[in-house]
Amino acid sequence: MEMDTIAAISTALGEGAIGIVRLSGEDAIAIADQMYRGKQSLEQVASHTIVYGFIEDPRTKERIEEAMVTVMRAPKTFTCEDVIEINCHGGIMSVNRVLQLALRLGARLADPGEFTKRAFLNGRIDLSQAEAVMDLIRAKTDRAMDVALHQVEGRLSKHIQALRQALLETVAHVEVNIDYPEYDAEEMTHDLLREKADYVKKEINKLLVTASQGKVLREGISTAIIGRPNVGKSSLMNSLVHDSKAIVTDIPGTTRDVIEEYVNVRGVPLRLIDTAGIRETEDIVERIGVERSRQVLKEADLILLVLNYGEELSKEDVALFEAIRNMNVIVIVNKTDIDQKIDLTEVKQLAEGRPVLTTSLLHDKGIDELEEAIASLFFEGNIDHDDMTYVSNTRHIALLEQAKGTIEDALGAIEMGVPIDLVQIDITRAWELLGEIIGDSVQESLIDQLFAQFCLGK
Repeated sequence: MEMDTIAAISTALGEGAIGIVRLSGEDAIAIADQMYRGKQSLEQVASHTIVYGFIEDPRTKERIEEAMVTVMRAPKTFTCEDVIEINCHGGIMSVNRVLQLALRLGARLADPGEFTKRAFLNGRIDLSQAEAVMDLIRAKTDRAMDVALHQVEGRLSKHIQALRQALLETVAHVEVNIDYPEYDAEEMTHDLLREKADYVKKEINKLLVTASQGKVLREGISTAIIGRPNVGKSSLMNSLVHDSKAIVTDIPGTTRDVIEEYVNVRGVPLRLIDTAGIRETEDIVERIGVERSRQVLKEADLILLVLNYGEELSKEDVALFEAIRNMNVIVIVNKTDIDQKIDLTEVKQLAEGRPVLTTSLLHDKGIDELEEAIASLFFEGNIDHDDMTYVSNTRHIALLEQAKGTIEDALGAIEMGVPIDLVQIDITRAWELLGEIIGDSVQESLIDQLFAQFCLGK
């Protein structure tokens, strides 16, 4: 492996209090020492110490920055290599000048995610922990952050390693029986093999039970607010966002395009999409907005259908119910502050058992009930996420599904009386699939692909 010294800006570009340039590799300290001017050489500074000084171009003697420099020596660093972090003033020019000087003195610009990739390659973290680092960065709610943090700490890894160990012991037991029959070892019977396979299958099922909820926490829920014009869709979005993101007027057709905003509802991240009111219109601009609304409707994970309490159900309302059949839907009957004209019995019949709530967004009534309904739809029961190992990564879920299928193949073979040494093939395959989750048996091309999704400097 080429493990040269890499450098990158590790903070977001833009104005801020501090900007950090990070170096990692065998020559990180030597390169930083060439441009650092302080009371002592960085080569003499103790590990995990931060020192004050200036960054200077050794060729021109020009002073570039005032900085605090952190020295961290291998192996007790994130990458298990020597690491330097130069804390500059936060600004595009200041950090970029320091980075360019580091590159000129011998460092190479890091690839996206290369610092985390080196932590993986050097054995500090496994692949599932590395992927959780990006989940931690992208977390949009406290609950999503807790799940990612537990994975970074290795909770999922330990669970997977325990399952792999149980399978490995089973395979080893079969091998001993076959290769060394003269030894007085317990014979591996179909009953014993079934017991081991059942245990692993049950544990995988426990992980997969959390998969849909974990995926929701990781990726959020694409939520479309739909309904006829002037029923309160934009008011609903503003109430959930707690801000005036969408224009609200009494004029039908005010919203002519799709408006998106992320919002945290009881720990559930929603990608909230306010759509143009769906109706037949001669207005060309509004018609484009309506078509976009129909497209959003097809792609959404959750539909919030808004109706008007002060109007009878129209043909357009009934058509919307038909369009969202077999989808996750919460029906919201808004404007309860005016006289009732809508038939709620008919609404509940059209809803076909899905939640129907009444609100008065003008007076902030019904929002708490709506938030509770959204959370309950995706997180049934009282879930203590602190005590659970969530599976949130799509790649992990797919591998667990494959491993479960292979275990089921093994159990089917056992029931058919297939010789144990042949059943062992499926057990070994399940062990390999679980290994791909933590990176013990994964192709280099996949590793490169995964880390390429990281931000530069991480």
